[in-house]
Amino acid sequence: MIETDILIIGAGPTGLFAVFEAGLLKLKCHIIDGLPQPGGQLTELYPKKPIFDIPGFPSVLAGDLVDNLMEQIKQFQPGFTLGEVAENIQKLEDGNFIVTTNKGTEHKAKAVAIAGGLGSFEPRKPILKDLEFYEQEDRGVDYFVKDPEKYRGKRVVISGGGDSALDWSIFLSNVASEVTLVHRRNEFRGALDSVEKVQELKHAGKIKLITPGEVVGFKGSERIESVDIEVNGARMNVATDYFIPLFGLTPKLGPIAHWGLEIEKNAIVVNNALDYQTNIEGIYAIGDVNTYPGKLKLILCGFHEATLMCQSVYNKLNPGKKYVLKYTTVSGVDGFDGTRKEAEKAVVKAID
Repeated sequence: MIETDILIIGAGPTGLFAVFEAGLLKLKCHIIDGLPQPGGQLTELYPKKPIFDIPGFPSVLAGDLVDNLMEQIKQFQPGFTLGEVAENIQKLEDGNFIVTTNKGTEHKAKAVAIAGGLGSFEPRKPILKDLEFYEQEDRGVDYFVKDPEKYRGKRVVISGGGDSALDWSIFLSNVASEVTLVHRRNEFRGALDSVEKVQELKHAGKIKLITPGEVVGFKGSERIESVDIEVNGARMNVATDYFIPLFGLTPKLGPIAHWGLEIEKNAIVVNNALDYQTNIEGIYAIGDVNTYPGKLKLILCGFHEATLMCQSVYNKLNPGKKYVLKYTTVSGVDGFDGTRKEAEKAVVKAID
């Protein structure tokens, strides 16, 4: 069983920043996320798109913001349970919580912070016959690229027209033996440099591009052997080992909706006058997943909510102990790994 002070459900920017704020208070964090990597929407939906409303950054790419947050929290050594969904929660008599994922991983925490963004994300799936059969037991359909080495020397067909489809086509062109990118339009909605890179790789013979086209069926008895692609009313068959449809993600509140929390319009109601706690003491909701009068679904608002949540948890775990807030410019930052960051000391020197 994994034990921690604060169990954070959701590895998006709000959940990641909560690790930093908790670390300043000497509180350990562990994060659960259904996606295979940290970052939430920023990593999965638009890693190469700029964000313009992060304080101090006139413009920052979503993926770079995630990288910076990961670097910022590294010294506080958070744990991660990725690729698993928080499914069940149990509140013990001593006030602690046991959270179990869909894969049976158990976590024990003194407080739970739900930072699930718009909820748990599920891949948008194409409507194809026998899809469910091929997406089980490594029969050829994948919705996430968890380990690129899995496709080493394999034939891969990727379908989609956004950043994820473009980026993985580019990356796997140096891993797979053959990469085919299929999109139902000639135009792609992705970063310009990615579109141009795919164009270059197409001319170099490293990516086969089929547009406008759409995967409409599979062939193969035990696993995928080929896919049928419709192009301008005609059909062609492409041999492949894996089909990866990357059509984005659908947000859902998921199992959390059944935890006894007060829900309003698919969001968790919290006390924003104090600490963003839910109707269940010890469970908080921060970021886009919560709602309250005047709520704004902005990353910077999630950062603010995470900060106050951590202060509340500290006070609950240390009753009667007054915490004196010190600015990091004064106190510095002590990591759990023994590192210390602090401003340079002033030089004391007389002037002649």
